[in-house]
Amino acid sequence: MKLRHLWQSHKPLGWAQLTHQKVRLAVALTGVAFSNILIFTQLGLRALMFDGITLLPEALKGELYLKSARSPTIAWDFGGVSKNYLYQADTIPGVASVRPLYIGTSPWTNPEKLNQGSSDATTPFDIFAANYLKVLAFNPVQPVFNLPEVDQQRDRLTQPGAILFDRLGQSGLGDVPTLFAEQGAVTSVMRGQRVQVVGLFSLGSNFDDNGNVIMSDWNYTRITSSPLDAVSVGVVMLEPGADVAAVQAQIVSRLPPEVKVMTKAELIEAEQAFHASFPQGKVLTFGAVMGFIVGMVIVYQILYTDISNHLSEYATLKAMGYSDRSLWFIVLQEALILAVLGFIPGFLASYGVYGVLAEVTRIPLVMRWEVVVQVFVLTIGMCAVSGTMAMNKLRSADPVDVF
Repeated sequence: MKLRHLWQSHKPLGWAQLTHQKVRLAVALTGVAFSNILIFTQLGLRALMFDGITLLPEALKGELYLKSARSPTIAWDFGGVSKNYLYQADTIPGVASVRPLYIGTSPWTNPEKLNQGSSDATTPFDIFAANYLKVLAFNPVQPVFNLPEVDQQRDRLTQPGAILFDRLGQSGLGDVPTLFAEQGAVTSVMRGQRVQVVGLFSLGSNFDDNGNVIMSDWNYTRITSSPLDAVSVGVVMLEPGADVAAVQAQIVSRLPPEVKVMTKAELIEAEQAFHASFPQGKVLTFGAVMGFIVGMVIVYQILYTDISNHLSEYATLKAMGYSDRSLWFIVLQEALILAVLGFIPGFLASYGVYGVLAEVTRIPLVMRWEVVVQVFVLTIGMCAVSGTMAMNKLRSADPVDVF
């Protein structure tokens, strides 16, 4: 008998076995759904961590990027890249321009808690009471961000103390978007210096930073006292039609090994690899594995109990000529039905969990189809493995037990 015909002939029996006791079926589906929620949540948190990390690289213009080989991530410059190397790269054929980007951190005082009439608003004590955020700085004449909002407001950054504030920052930074909409400008304190929010943009925070601000390189060195000779990232803009790989090879041959020359894909991969080495990523991966194991145990217990309760019926089928392989298809059919029916409520509940996580963390988190497919395949595999393990009980179903 062909496998297809065998599957179709056993299909009603597997469904009948599961629906015979509806309470037990509901418990089984709840267990599978709970396992799905656990896996989705752990993978979601992991994606949330990595998605936030790659927001900055993805928002950059350019085709190639220069960074210090000593820096495992662009957020840690370890002295950065000398501006002289940017000038050298700029002379290579195929390069249109190389633009400096400065990345740092700074304490931020919630403007809602700032008494603007107080003379001690800029004292060092504000620094210890403030949240920290990421500072991104560039020359307004040489844009480095592929963010239309930032490009449209570059002229505002030439004002002393002017900054653009990320509206997707954490709530602890203050409700700056609302204040800006009401007042047209918002004053705060960074490193004991008064700054003024002159516009908003959207980028998003991550596990390391509460939010972002963008300013001019001149304001950056004035507020942070960081020299402009050390660049965090050199954004390389290529001429139209230039071969990225060929230009990259030329820059690598021209600059010393202490400067890495990376494509956007390589930069994003390096950022992800660096943060994947942190304990948080391993813990979240372990949590997803535990969700898989929990679901497998639940499905195994359900199928094992079902087989035990119907052992005499399975023995009868053996007496009628059914092989262990045929009976395994019945059990596997039950497992797959549990996987599909349990996945649906698990997916819907997890979709809601993702929305809550995105709202609470202010990190853009979406339900990606590749994650959905990944969890669905894991669910199918989880139930199939459980069914195969439960099948061991069927081997004790001797036709002699019928009599």
